[in-house]
Amino acid sequence: MLSPIPELATPQQRQHVQRLLDRKTKPLGALGRLEALALQLALILQTDKPVLSQPQLVVCAAEHGLTAQGVSAYPSEVTGQMVNNFLAGGAAVSVLARQHGLALTVADCGVNRHFLHDASVPAVQRSDLKVSLKVCKVAGAEAGTADSTSGPAMTLAQCEAAVAQGQQLLRQLPGNVVLLGEMGIGNTSIAALLLSKLAGIDIESCTGCGTGLDAQGLAHKLQVLKHVLERHTQAQAPMDVLAALGGLEIATLVGLSLEAAAQRRVVVVDGFITSAAVLVAHALQPRVLDYCVFSHLSQERGHALMLQTLQVQALLQLDLRLGEGSGAALAWPLLQSACSILSDMASFDSAGVSEKLPFDDASH
Repeated sequence: MLSPIPELATPQQRQHVQRLLDRKTKPLGALGRLEALALQLALILQTDKPVLSQPQLVVCAAEHGLTAQGVSAYPSEVTGQMVNNFLAGGAAVSVLARQHGLALTVADCGVNRHFLHDASVPAVQRSDLKVSLKVCKVAGAEAGTADSTSGPAMTLAQCEAAVAQGQQLLRQLPGNVVLLGEMGIGNTSIAALLLSKLAGIDIESCTGCGTGLDAQGLAHKLQVLKHVLERHTQAQAPMDVLAALGGLEIATLVGLSLEAAAQRRVVVVDGFITSAAVLVAHALQPRVLDYCVFSHLSQERGHALMLQTLQVQALLQLDLRLGEGSGAALAWPLLQSACSILSDMASFDSAGVSEKLPFDDASH
């Protein structure tokens, strides 16, 4: 059962924080989108001196039956191998989490491996990386989703269970901010399918090269995705669409983001895949967007359309297409700066700084 998401703020609260920002020692609006970010964070956390505490970067991982159709440049076993890499501290997101002091949780939502009992899992290479593994497998889908060319990726019950796993995982995590990450070979196909189906956009516009398909591979991927959409025309409601198309890590992220918003936590969205989870979450509870900060515009083709559909703007554009939560981690210092500007920057009154002269047209 989904928890209700509160209204972000009253008009009076919004006006109060905006007035504080406008009184800082700077020209009006001179810090641009950093000011809008500061306002959003203050309203989410319900304070005009926001502090981001115990940030949690959560990477949800799962495998996809659709990879049997050759939609990815990499084999499906890379998903499990990369989970090992996350836990060992060697992946990009591990490095960035360590750099920025982010606690890293890797959630096994449907990887064809039992990591807790796998002797091949190496020890963490650096003691200053806080990393943990959570097993969030759904009964009947322990090794990932089914191939959606021949049937639904998940049953509706499995999909609902995966969303509930995300909610439960969020409740176990401390802090007031969660950064979303993912891992799953084939999941750019799933994100493209969800965007096409939920936003009514042709699949060609939604589909990119993923992990590095060539032109021939991309053409084959498009052919497979068209077949999947034709196979599941009956799926219309958001949860039915998610169950039909997949995947387990995306469904877990849906629950995670919805529960975070319900608890007034800041949700930092990574790239194309995590945005697809938010797209589904928005279809279920539109208020979730008020609590989301979109970290970057991915180089993956469908992401710009995804952000346009949600009517949001990303903070960064660095031509990233890695996933894992890497873009969310890179954007993290901007959130810290936004809070500091609001909390610590002097006002004209407190600093004794003269303000802009009140010229009107007649005085020029």
